[in-house]
Amino acid sequence: MSGPATVHVAGDRIVGVDRTGALPTDGTEVIDMGPSACLLPGLIDTHVHLAFDAGPDPVTSLAATSDSALVAHMRAAARSALLAGVTTVRDLGDRDYLSLALKAELTQHPERGPEILAAGPPLTTPGGHCHFLGGEVEGADSLRAAVREHHARGCAVIKIMASGGHMTPDSVPAHDSQYDLDDLRVVVDEAHRLGLPVAAHAHGLRAIKDAAEAGVDSLEHVSFLTADGVASDAELVDTLVRKGTFVSLTLGLDPSVALQLPEGMAAQVDALLDTYRHLHKAGAHVVVGSDAGVAPWKPHNVLPYGVADLAQLGVSPLAALTSMTSLAARLCRVEGRKGRIAADADADILVVDGDVAHDPAAVLNVQAVFRAGVRVR
Repeated sequence: MSGPATVHVAGDRIVGVDRTGALPTDGTEVIDMGPSACLLPGLIDTHVHLAFDAGPDPVTSLAATSDSALVAHMRAAARSALLAGVTTVRDLGDRDYLSLALKAELTQHPERGPEILAAGPPLTTPGGHCHFLGGEVEGADSLRAAVREHHARGCAVIKIMASGGHMTPDSVPAHDSQYDLDDLRVVVDEAHRLGLPVAAHAHGLRAIKDAAEAGVDSLEHVSFLTADGVASDAELVDTLVRKGTFVSLTLGLDPSVALQLPEGMAAQVDALLDTYRHLHKAGAHVVVGSDAGVAPWKPHNVLPYGVADLAQLGVSPLAALTSMTSLAARLCRVEGRKGRIAADADADILVVDGDVAHDPAAVLNVQAVFRAGVRVR
C-alpha cells in the first residue's frame, strides 16, 4: 500500500486497514512508526534448515549435538530469523522431526519465533544426500509409507532429494539423480492424496525434468547442472512456466562473510544466475529459499539480502518482495493469512525505514517486527 495507512490489529489478527490516514478515537493504542516507515507483510523463507548452525562444517556440528542441545540451537536460529522480519519459514530438513517439537512450542508462544512449516527428515536414498538426517528410503511401497508417516506426524510439506547435493561426502554428485521418474510420481501422488505439497531438491538437469514431470509443487535450487556444468535449457524453462511449478531460488548471502564456494563451483555461478534471469523473464513462479544454516554466509537472518540479489537479476524491488510474501504464501499453502496486510490476515508485520519500491536495500532497515500481533523488535 502507498500513502498513510493505519493497520488495526486485535489479538493475533489484522482486523482492518484504514488508508484515509485517520487515527482511531476510541482509546485504542496507536503506534506511530514515522513518515518514512513502510509496512510490509512478514517475510516468508521457503527453504531453511534450522538444525544447521551456519558454521564452517554444519554436518559435523549436527552429528555431535544432542537432541536437546539441537532444539536449543534451532530455537535461537528461529529467533534470529524473526528479528530480521522473517515471520514464516519452511524448514526443509531436520533430524528426527525436531522442527515439529519446536513448531509446537512456538505455536504456544508465537512471539518467540516464526511460524514453522516443517518437512521433517527429507526423503533420500540409502547413503544419499543428507542421509544423516534419517530419511533414507527406497522402493515404491517404502516411499508411500514414508509419506504417510510424515503426514501422520504433522508435517506441512514432503521434501525429497531428487538429485545429489554438495554437503554429503560419498553420496552421488549434485548433477546426478537419486530417484527416477516413477519414484517421484509415487511420492507426489501419495502426498497430494493426503493434501501435502512436495518440494524437490533438484540440482541436476535430469532431476529437474523428472520432478517437474512428476508434478512436484516446488523445485529447490534449480541449478540446471550436468557433469559439464550449468546447462541452459529453454525448453525446460518453458515447461516449468507452463506447468506453473514454483522455483525456489537459492539466494541471499551475508555480505559480511567471505564467500567460499567448493572447488569448481565458482565458475558455475554466472551461468546459474543467467538461468535464474531466464526463469524470471519467462514468467516462472519465482520464490526465494535462502537455504539458511548451510554455510557461514547463510545465517538464519539472511533472507532479506535476497531482495537485492533478485534486483541484480532484473526483478523490480516490489516483485522481489512479492516473491517473499504473497507468492511464497501461495506455495506454502498459507495464502490469505500470510503474505499480505489485510483484514483476516495474521498480524505478522515488518516495518522498515525507506522506500522499498525504489530501494531494495530498505528492507534491511528494520524498524519493527510484529509476530501474531506482538511487537518483538
